Amino acid sequence: MLILDRIENDIAVIEADDKIIEVHISELAENAKEGDVLTESDGKYIVDSEATAERREKLASMYRNRLRKKRKE
Repeated sequence: MLILDRIENDIAVIEADDKIIEVHISELAENAKEGDVLTESDGKYIVDSEATAERREKLASMYRNRLRKKRKE
């Protein structure tokens, strides 16, 4: 899975499983933002909207569960 970690100057930093990829922002979709799931096609990194939504919901659910556990303590 490719996750856009951050943009520093003109470089997009992408987490790719066990490594970090750095690409020029010209290779990144204009609508990409930090935390988006990306796919690579023909040298361009495109936002996978469905996978991004699923990932964000999973992380939000994990966060809510964590808060519930802390309140019970």
